[in-house]
Amino acid sequence: MGNRVTREDFQWVYTEQPHTQRRKEILAKYPEIKTLMGPDPHLKWIVSGMVFTQLLACYLVKDLSWKWIFFWAYAFGGCINHSLTLAIHDISHNVAFGNKQAKWNRWFAVFANLPIGIPYSASFKKYHIDHHRYLGGDSLDVDIPTDFEGWFFCTPLRKLLWLFLQPLFYSLRPLYVNPKAITRMEILNALVQFSVDLIIYYLWGLKPVIYLIAGTILCLGFHPISGHFIAEHYMFLKGYETYSYYGPLNWLTFNVGYHMEHHDFPSIPGCRLPMVKKIAAEYYDNLPHHQSWIRVLWDFVFDDTLGPYSRVKRLCKLAKES
Repeated sequence: MGNRVTREDFQWVYTEQPHTQRRKEILAKYPEIKTLMGPDPHLKWIVSGMVFTQLLACYLVKDLSWKWIFFWAYAFGGCINHSLTLAIHDISHNVAFGNKQAKWNRWFAVFANLPIGIPYSASFKKYHIDHHRYLGGDSLDVDIPTDFEGWFFCTPLRKLLWLFLQPLFYSLRPLYVNPKAITRMEILNALVQFSVDLIIYYLWGLKPVIYLIAGTILCLGFHPISGHFIAEHYMFLKGYETYSYYGPLNWLTFNVGYHMEHHDFPSIPGCRLPMVKKIAAEYYDNLPHHQSWIRVLWDFVFDDTLGPYSRVKRLCKLAKES
């Protein structure tokens, strides 16, 4: 159990990411996939229901004992909050109101952020574009662990700790790997978020605020839904840097499991990604994929060949902004 992972560096490749070419081939063969692009008319109502559910939960937990606060944060509220981070992921691709209403999408992401308790949506948008444009890009894709993470978190116990600390690494890693100037939207995101946190504290006390923030931290760390963080791009098979998951947890996560399909067509909302797989089945059916996020977490912790170093990295030229 204490054996070190044998991998001592990332898997460096010198080819373009596979999604660009596959996208071209699929669209040439199945141009009807373009009709799947565009906003999801149901997303804003689903997200609004989740936000108001969490606000109701804040009222319901205000008099509970601390042990029950943390229980419900992990078992219920955190699941909603994790799902809301994935809704924000979809919204960052403008699928709530469409590309012509970019500001509406940005502000709706701020609204979806409210139960998370910590300002997140504007910073996520800023960096997630690079994750798609420069997948695996050295010093550009902040989804890639640092060398320290790869070197240190190399035993089962340390990898388990790394999974618990994922929210910390995801929030701090961009500041080290690819620091960017704070934007006006990030400031507004923080002002709105902390104002709502203070209102909840004024109305119902500290426990509801802790319920929201604890749920976010716990369920973005070691939790079955968090299996998607590892499942998406960690190299379980050499030569494959993106994997899909087609299991039932997609119902709770806006189909984030359809990750190969998403990187091929990021402008298609999650609700329509299964249709991409159905239309272009021959492009996806024979690619390796995951059946269980819990199994992904188990294998990641206990397989000595897997760890934070199990990622593809490439050198990317910085694209010119239009």
